[in-house]
Amino acid sequence: MNLSYHYMLMVNHVILQKKLFLSLKDTGLTLGQPKVLDFLREKDGAAQKEIAAACHIEPASLTTILNGMEEKGMIQRKNLNGNRRSWHIFLTDRGKEMAAATEKRFEELEAQAFAGISGEERRSFLKTFEKIYQNMETLEGNTHDRKN
Repeated sequence: MNLSYHYMLMVNHVILQKKLFLSLKDTGLTLGQPKVLDFLREKDGAAQKEIAAACHIEPASLTTILNGMEEKGMIQRKNLNGNRRSWHIFLTDRGKEMAAATEKRFEELEAQAFAGISGEERRSFLKTFEKIYQNMETLEGNTHDRKN
């Protein structure tokens, strides 16, 4: 097995996605929706631009994700400041239920991922992983820092 950073990151991400969607198959959620639900659970009423940046999703892709969520009754778009180009996204009761279910599944998968790993090892890993994230954020050409 290749223990390089990029390989381990890739395979862990693929496994997490597969297991997450397998456990959420009864919900009808599609790719991108769990991430948006997780973000809105903490920042309900966020602007679309803020969601796209925080979730590292292109604005056009986010629009598609939100359209699907709106069709399923999970979100409601509201214009709060009179700017017709700036929509804020709110979870409906159905969306809050889906967000709670998604959070539960994320927690279960995380518990499985860290099984047999001490609390200290987990904290150390997450601290190191956060540093890697910060390093990656500073790379030239980072789409997260774009001015849209």
